[in-house]
Amino acid sequence: MGESKRSQSSERDALRYGLDLGLSLIDTAEMYGEGGAEEVIAPVIADRRSDVFLVSKVYPHNASQKGAIAACERSLQRLKTDYLDLYLLHWPGSFPLGETLEAFQTLQQAGKIRGYGVSNFDVADMEEVVSLPGGKAIATNQVLYNLTRRGIEFSLLPWCRQRSIPIMAYSPIEQGRLLNHRTLKQIAQEREMTTAQVAIAWLLHQEEVIVIPKSSRIEHVKQNYAALDLKLSEAELERLDGAFPPPRRPVPLEML
Repeated sequence: MGESKRSQSSERDALRYGLDLGLSLIDTAEMYGEGGAEEVIAPVIADRRSDVFLVSKVYPHNASQKGAIAACERSLQRLKTDYLDLYLLHWPGSFPLGETLEAFQTLQQAGKIRGYGVSNFDVADMEEVVSLPGGKAIATNQVLYNLTRRGIEFSLLPWCRQRSIPIMAYSPIEQGRLLNHRTLKQIAQEREMTTAQVAIAWLLHQEEVIVIPKSSRIEHVKQNYAALDLKLSEAELERLDGAFPPPRRPVPLEML
C-alpha cells in the first residue's frame, strides 16, 4: 500500500472495512512505499487507535541504537500515533543485534512501543538474538510461509513453538502465484470457496501462526474474513500435503 496516490482511497476503505469486521492487526513497515503505507494507515486509525494492533518494521540499515529510535519516531509521525503495539527488525543487517535490542528497550521504556520482535530470522539468527540482553522478550518472528514455502517447518517453526514465539506468516498466497494450483482449485470448488481462502485456511490450521494477507480491496478483505470459518478436513489436509510436501531436510530461510 501507499505506492500510488490513485489507490489510496480504496486502500483506506479496505482497511476500515477490515477493522469493522474485527480484523484488528495492521502490519506495515517504513519500507512499504518508503513510508507511504504508514501515511495511508494514519487517517484510518485516527479515531479508533485502541481497536488496532499496529505493527511496523525498521530497515536493517536504520537499526543502530540511535538509528532505530529515530526511525521509530518517523514511523510514529507518519502514522500519527504515539505508540506501536509491535516493532520489528525487518531482516538481519550489519548492525550488532545488541544495538537494535537496546534501542527497542529504550523505545519500550518510553512508551513508544509496547513490544518488539524480528522478521526474516532463521534459527541461527534467533539463537543469537535471544541470547542477548532483552532478547528473551522477542514477541514474534515474521517470515515467508505458505503452502509452497514450507521450509520453516523443519527447524525454525518447531524452535519457535518450543519457546512460545508465534510466527507471523507473510505472503500466504505467494503473491497470487498459488491461485491457479490444481489441487487448491479442486478443493476450493468442492467447498465453494476461493483458492486464496483455502490457502489461508491451511495456514490458520498451523499452531502458533498468525496470518497477514495483504488486503487493499474490500472484496479481498471479505474473502480473507470468510477463510476464518473454513475448517479443512483431515482428508483435505492430506491432499494438500501430497501436493505441497513438507520439508524432509533443512531448507535455507526464504524471503520475498
